[in-house]
Amino acid sequence: MNDIRILVTEDDSSVSNLIATTLKINQYSCIRASTGTQAIALASSMNPDLILLDLGLPDMDGIDVIRTVRTWSAAVIIIISARSDDSDKITALDAGADDYLTKPFSVDELMARIRAAQRRMNYLAESKEEKAVFTNGSLTVNYAANLVYADGQEVHLTNIEYKLLCLLTKNAGKVLTHSWIISRIWGNEMESDISSLRVYMTSLRKKLRTADGEELIRTHIGIGYQMIRKEG
Repeated sequence: MNDIRILVTEDDSSVSNLIATTLKINQYSCIRASTGTQAIALASSMNPDLILLDLGLPDMDGIDVIRTVRTWSAAVIIIISARSDDSDKITALDAGADDYLTKPFSVDELMARIRAAQRRMNYLAESKEEKAVFTNGSLTVNYAANLVYADGQEVHLTNIEYKLLCLLTKNAGKVLTHSWIISRIWGNEMESDISSLRVYMTSLRKKLRTADGEELIRTHIGIGYQMIRKEG
C-alpha cells in the first residue's frame, strides 16, 4: 500500500469510478467527493496528501475549492478538467494548484503525474535538510526552509514552481532545455509538453518580478530557459 491518501473530487460518476478503481489497483488510499462543499469538508477532516480536483463542480467552481483549501493545507492539488485554455491553467496555478491534466486523459498519464507528485513530496522533504541559501540579485532561496524571497518579500510558490526554481537556481548561468526540464519535473518527456511548461514558467516569472521589473529568468526561444547570474 502506498503511504499517501488521495482525495478525488469529481461529479461525473463514470470518471470518478475510473479514477478510484485505478488508484485502488495501484494500492493508493482513496476518498471521494462529488461537490466542492464535500471536498472542502473532507480535505479538512481527512487531511489528504494529494487532491485530484475537477473544476466544473455542481455547487461551486473548483478554483474556489483551491483557494479555500489553500488557507490551511499544503496538499498537492492536481486539476483534472476539460478546460484547456492557458488562461484557465494559469488561474488554477495562481490559486494554488500544483499540476493540470486536461480531459480526456489516459490513466497511465494520471498515474505518472501522481508518481511525479510523490517524487516532489520526497524532494521537498529531503531539501528541508539542506542548509544552503541561494542569493542572486533580488532573489533569495532558502532551501532548508523552502522559502523564496524577491526584493525582500516572501514569494509563495506551488510545488512545481518551486521545483522549477530549484532547477534553475542550482544550474544558474546554464541554459536548460525544455526536454531536460520536463524530464526532471515529470520524470519523462512524454508526461507533459512544452506548452504546459510555458504556463508554469509564466506563473513563476510573474511571482518573481520585482518592483523595478528585474527579470532573472531568460527565455531561449525554441531551446529552453536560463537563470541569469547577477554580479555582486
